[in-house]
Amino acid sequence: MAKIHAFSKTLPSDEKFDLYSQIRRASKNVTGNIAEAYGRYHYLDSLHYYSIARGELNETLSRLIEARVLEYIPNNDFELIYKLIRQTEQILNGYMSYVRSKRAGSQEYGDKKVREDPADYDLSTPGDEQEDP
Repeated sequence: MAKIHAFSKTLPSDEKFDLYSQIRRASKNVTGNIAEAYGRYHYLDSLHYYSIARGELNETLSRLIEARVLEYIPNNDFELIYKLIRQTEQILNGYMSYVRSKRAGSQEYGDKKVREDPADYDLSTPGDEQEDP
């Protein structure tokens, strides 16, 4: 994430609300979703967020490729960040395999995702007449 942020500061000013914000958001979401996954009790919930993190990592790579095509980043810097992203993906995939093999929480809840019941909300405003169903 730090290398992506450093690179994003070199983008032209006309990319400030486009590529600049997209690549920074995607790179931050990688670590955010990993943290979210780690905080989950059931392994399937954790894997869900690790998968989202992997998707954000690939979005970061996609934005980096766009920057290379637009010649915003020199090839040697691109190659360095590209390798870091691929190494991160390999590590994340390995950790996901480990989490899957440990199946934490499956004894208590089984092998289904833990879900909360949906909340019912009363959206009527005071004075609204409700008919009996």
